[in-house]
Amino acid sequence: MAFVGLVRVSTKGQETARQHDALDPICVKVFEEKVSGKLSVANRPGLTAALDYLRPGDMLTVQEVDRLGRNLMEGLIVLTDLFERGVSVKALEGIAVGEHTERSLILDLALALAEDRRRDISRKTKNGLDAARKRGKVGGRPRVIDDDKRAVILARREKGESIRVIARVLNVSVGSVHAVLTAEAATTEAVAS
Repeated sequence: MAFVGLVRVSTKGQETARQHDALDPICVKVFEEKVSGKLSVANRPGLTAALDYLRPGDMLTVQEVDRLGRNLMEGLIVLTDLFERGVSVKALEGIAVGEHTERSLILDLALALAEDRRRDISRKTKNGLDAARKRGKVGGRPRVIDDDKRAVILARREKGESIRVIARVLNVSVGSVHAVLTAEAATTEAVAS
C-alpha cells in the first residue's frame, strides 16, 4: 500500500506549504493543483493525475476531505470511484479524520459542509463588493496600468518597441501591455467608423 497525496488550493496566489508539510513526509508522491474545488474531475489536472497514478490498495491522502472538492456531487463521485477501485482515503484533519475504505455519513457530511462553506464565502464576497460599490468604490485588485503607464506603452509601441521590451521596462506582464494596445486599437477603430 502506498500513500499518495493530493494538495489543492483554489487560486494561484494561495500557499500550499502547510499541506505539503503534512503530506510530503508520509506520501510516496504528492500531486498539487491550484484550481477551484467546485470543478469537475475532468477540469482538475492534479486530481486526474493522482487518480491515474493510484492502484488498488493505495491510499489517497489529503489534509482535509474538502481538498477532494467543495462541490458535494463531484466529491461523492470521486469517493465512490476511489472506493470501487479499491483505493482508500485518509484525511489528516477535520471532522472526517482517519482512514476510510467506503462511503460513510461522516465523509458525506464533510463534503456537504465544504460546499456550504464555499457558498458562504462566495455570498459574503458578493455582499462585500456590492456594499463597496454602493459607497462608490470598486472591489478587486488595484489596476496595474495607470494613465502614465498607458501613455508610455502607447509611445514606446509607436516607436516600434516590442511588447516584451515594453513589459520588461515597465515591470508589468506582457498580457497587461497587450490589453492596453488591444483596447487602444478598438477605440481607434470605433472612432474611425
